[in-house]
Amino acid sequence: MESTIVEIEIESDQAGLRIDRALADRFGISRARVRHLLEVGCIAKAGRVLDLSDKSLMTESGDRFTIKGSLRAENERPTAKPDLDLTILGEGLGWLVVDKPAGCGVHPLRPDQEDTVLNAVVARFEQIVGVGEGGLRSGVVHRLDVETSGVLLFAKDEMHWKRFRGAFSEHRVTKTYRALVTGRFEKARRVDLLLAITRHHPAHVSVVEGGRPCRQFVRPVEQFADTTLVEVQLETGFLHQIRATMAHLGHPVVGDTEYAGAEGEVSVEAPRQMLHAMRLAVDEISVESPLPDDMVAVLDSLRQTSSE
Repeated sequence: MESTIVEIEIESDQAGLRIDRALADRFGISRARVRHLLEVGCIAKAGRVLDLSDKSLMTESGDRFTIKGSLRAENERPTAKPDLDLTILGEGLGWLVVDKPAGCGVHPLRPDQEDTVLNAVVARFEQIVGVGEGGLRSGVVHRLDVETSGVLLFAKDEMHWKRFRGAFSEHRVTKTYRALVTGRFEKARRVDLLLAITRHHPAHVSVVEGGRPCRQFVRPVEQFADTTLVEVQLETGFLHQIRATMAHLGHPVVGDTEYAGAEGEVSVEAPRQMLHAMRLAVDEISVESPLPDDMVAVLDSLRQTSSE
């Protein structure tokens, strides 16, 4: 068992290295893992808790660091929380599809976080711990943004995790979303863009030369005075793909504070970004999630205003 608290002192041969490099070398872990530990506040220097912005600070001989928690991600374990609600949309041999509520993370970022979908899943399916990436990401096949609701797939064993991850990599998964966007999106069209992460904390994605090719098909479903309900079928999967793409087109998702500029100002009030993962189909799985109550309420309000 790994100690939950580790203290080290930088020796002369490690002086002058970046913090993430020095600690990674000292413990035989990746720099990405060190950066994660910095991000979640698990590393302190001389009693001061560091954050991700400290990763490039240079070490000096005699610096003392304290690391709380597991050095290795695979040794972490999500806490089972049976009191958390969990809506199961479909289940089969080795897999589980749940309806993720808006405002709920997919998995914990640190062991003491206990309010995510995975915390609820582990309470019902203990065998999922260790599957796939393991640790706090056990069984997670794909992710949704915290404020995005809808269909979320987990694998309950290693064989199915590898199969479904392969399907995502090979673009064999049909992923359909509904989004309320600003402005009048008039015609159905295919949208191919090059996207890249241009800021990490908080994450922001932009259209840039040399970015990753991202593809989707967007069609209007229902139009209102200054907003449109659209259906988006993703052909690729990239962080914030729909949000960044629609903002680039001048139609940011209603309620999306990260991507909505001046064109995002509309007459309707939304409690969060109006984006919902409605349908997922891969191999033997075909599951649909109904629009959540908060999106239904916003759409009903728009329909009522349009009829007056």
